[in-house]
Amino acid sequence: MKSQPIDTYASELAEDVRRAVADGSASGYDRRAASLFSDFEDPDFLRRTAGDVKQHTLENLDTYLAQTEDRLKENGVEVHWAGDAEAACRAVLKIMRDNGATKVVKSKSMATEEIHLNDFLEREGIESLETDLGEFIVQIDHDHPSHIVKPIIHKNRQGIARSYEREGLGAYDDRPEVITARARKFLRKKYLEASVGLTGANFIVAESGRLVLVTNEGNSRFCLAGTDIHIAVVGIEKVIPRDRDLSLFLSLLGRSATGQQLTVYTEFISGPRAEGQPDGPRQMHVILLDNRRTEVLASNCRDILRCIRCGACLNVCPIYRQASGHAYRSVYPGPVGAVLSPLLAGEKFSELADLPKASSLCGACKEVCPVNIPIPDLLLRLRDKAKHEGIKSPGTPPMGGWAYLASQPTVWRASLSAGRLMNLMPLNLIPVPALRAWTKSRQLPEWRGGAFRKWMKTRKIGGKDS
Repeated sequence: MKSQPIDTYASELAEDVRRAVADGSASGYDRRAASLFSDFEDPDFLRRTAGDVKQHTLENLDTYLAQTEDRLKENGVEVHWAGDAEAACRAVLKIMRDNGATKVVKSKSMATEEIHLNDFLEREGIESLETDLGEFIVQIDHDHPSHIVKPIIHKNRQGIARSYEREGLGAYDDRPEVITARARKFLRKKYLEASVGLTGANFIVAESGRLVLVTNEGNSRFCLAGTDIHIAVVGIEKVIPRDRDLSLFLSLLGRSATGQQLTVYTEFISGPRAEGQPDGPRQMHVILLDNRRTEVLASNCRDILRCIRCGACLNVCPIYRQASGHAYRSVYPGPVGAVLSPLLAGEKFSELADLPKASSLCGACKEVCPVNIPIPDLLLRLRDKAKHEGIKSPGTPPMGGWAYLASQPTVWRASLSAGRLMNLMPLNLIPVPALRAWTKSRQLPEWRGGAFRKWMKTRKIGGKDS
């Protein structure tokens, strides 16, 4: 029996890559927990509140988008609407062509990864350079990010040093400080040569029209300091209602993403350079990207649009830790990607319909989500969607036998007793071929079925024996 694509990828993953992803994910989860629970008495209340704010915004997105556009224009920003990836890329190109620009320096942006902007601009003869250290390394390796926050979580410093040597950035030296210094030296002149700085945005505030960017490297500031034109490509779901909401979202974002109380660089951008200001871009353009987000908004999985791209669900997910981001075959990996990527695929949903099954449904992703997205529920809804559309994913054991057992109490009790034999039987001798194939890439826990019934017999309910 064929395996699911994510199983196949995980089984062939190099051990050093698996170890790097697992270690990097675990450390991110540990830092998040330490920061949240030491700083707040009830972080779950904050998560629920943030989720309510985002959900309210989504339910009233038409109103808040109109307000956002009005405020942006009042601030001197030119607003562009992009229905799909092609329209967004064309909007960026037109702005550059209208201004005679041929070079752009980019801050980290998942939205531009989603629309494959770098590839598009390269085909059009535009030099587009990533300036986030991780994204820069991914770009020179012709690779793809493996994590929403940590693009090179799947790499180690030895491999990075070899990439630098190959690209002529210096002789092999894998010391982190050398890797960082060489990137800084190379990028510094690129900042000065470019006339366009391109960013995403973590949030746009409808009340004030402010764009909010958070980074830990300061590269977004360099992108905007010496360039004449600032272009921001922003998904329409990034809107939040009020400036005061930022105190909640920025506190949760930093802690959930990297375990920091606040990211090192937090920028509030209201518009282009005002008269009398000595520097900063003369023009500012915001491209509001739909790219099937309104379709997601109309679906029963709209809650996924609350996501603030912190990566916490990736860090805690046992599937992601074993498979890495590339196994998801999409810009957005991990639990959030298993929901969002098939939805954004549109008519190509069937190509990614297996991703919602790449989950144990343990619920850890929901527990860590800073905006309280019910990811396990959404995964089940997408599984149901695939079933009703007749899409079959390889590697899924037939569930008919399970359904029969679960609906026949007498047979179920007998199977619970017989299930102890599973602890003594090697996995390669399991009598059900489909289950035997499924366990080639999985380890079953020790069978403990029946313990609850024994326990229940000794309990009393309302003063009576159960």
